[in-house]
Amino acid sequence: MEIVFSTQAPAAVGPFSQAIKSNGMLYLSGQLPLDPETMKFSASNVTGQAEQIFRNISSVIAEAGCEKESIIKTTVFLSDMNNFAEFNAAYSEFFGEHKPARSCVEVARLPLDALVEIELIAEL
Repeated sequence: MEIVFSTQAPAAVGPFSQAIKSNGMLYLSGQLPLDPETMKFSASNVTGQAEQIFRNISSVIAEAGCEKESIIKTTVFLSDMNNFAEFNAAYSEFFGEHKPARSCVEVARLPLDALVEIELIAEL
């Protein structure tokens, strides 16, 4: 097991790693829409928060030696399923033709009252 840490993504806000490499796989912890320089949200809407998360994801997976086409599964947590269509547009723009498996669930509350959080699994 190897810990992955990127200075280009926000540090973990709890006792966990940004990501772990193990047995040819990358397990990325849930990413919040935090700007890594300020550790604050860069946007107050779902689109802006998703875009920041995708920047954070890109930084961590690059540090691990992956690219977005290596992502095989995402789990999306939304604070309000009414934001599903808006989120889906940002998600589609980021992934383009690549279509990893995905789960998307509404949760009662996310850390720091984020509107969205994304975790993923990728191949190394």
